[in-house]
Amino acid sequence: MKKPSKLNVGSLEKAIYDLHGCSATWIKSTPVKEMFNGEIVWEGVVEVFDLGGHPTANLAYAWSHEIEESKKRKYYAVLHQGKIDSPEKAVRASIVQDFKIKRYNLYLLDY
Repeated sequence: MKKPSKLNVGSLEKAIYDLHGCSATWIKSTPVKEMFNGEIVWEGVVEVFDLGGHPTANLAYAWSHEIEESKKRKYYAVLHQGKIDSPEKAVRASIVQDFKIKRYNLYLLDY
């Protein structure tokens, strides 16, 4: 797999810095397909970064996607620590987190 564009890597490095306060150096790209009940719930490429200056993690997994009905992008930067030890587990954790946030926001709207 070829290296992503400098613009994409730069944007993800900035997301890592903004979210986790450390520098990042691109290592590799990893294709990920996350399935649930036989259906694809997410498919894309996760970029793996080496971290500099983070107190507890030495790697991060990062990716982005377009926000529906917008020209903006949502950025993800998940640290390699604890049970998150692969790009696949980083994607899975982000899906669970997004679901919890969406469910919580729906709960607030229904209240």
